[in-house]
Amino acid sequence: MLTQAELDAILFPPMTGWLLAAKIFFILISVSIIAFIIFVWITTPWLKRLILWDIKEFFTFRPYQIRKIDKDWMKILQRLESDLETEYKLSVIEADLLLNDVMKRLGYEGKTLSEKIDKVKPGVFVDLQSLKSADQIYQNLIYDTSYELTRVQAKKAVAIFEKALSDLDAF
Repeated sequence: MLTQAELDAILFPPMTGWLLAAKIFFILISVSIIAFIIFVWITTPWLKRLILWDIKEFFTFRPYQIRKIDKDWMKILQRLESDLETEYKLSVIEADLLLNDVMKRLGYEGKTLSEKIDKVKPGVFVDLQSLKSADQIYQNLIYDTSYELTRVQAKKAVAIFEKALSDLDAF
């Protein structure tokens, strides 16, 4: 059986010579690593996103990135009010690209929106067939330069994209 003095000698050896130097060296290394981690947290935007975005989301009851989507959506709606056919076409193209971007952020796989739509589980979108037809209008605009689009068709397609975005809770 060990006595208390022997047990203390095993658990808490005297720090002399090279053992004391090693202890001081590792304490300095630990402090410098902790200081580096704190420096990186302060100087990178990661901490800002983590804390400030969460605080803003908490007080506004809306996701942080929703402001960018709202701004882009208002730009799309302004294009629909123009009298130029190129503006209608751009509004449909931008609405499709915005939905594609939102679906990409949500983790849907695929290069194009039509590939992502095909991989969506049933029930995510209320009217999946209309969304596919609106995406087909986008495909026609991209690949057929002589494709004619009226303001009514453009408004209908943009409304379908808006409904799809609201189904994904992007607004």
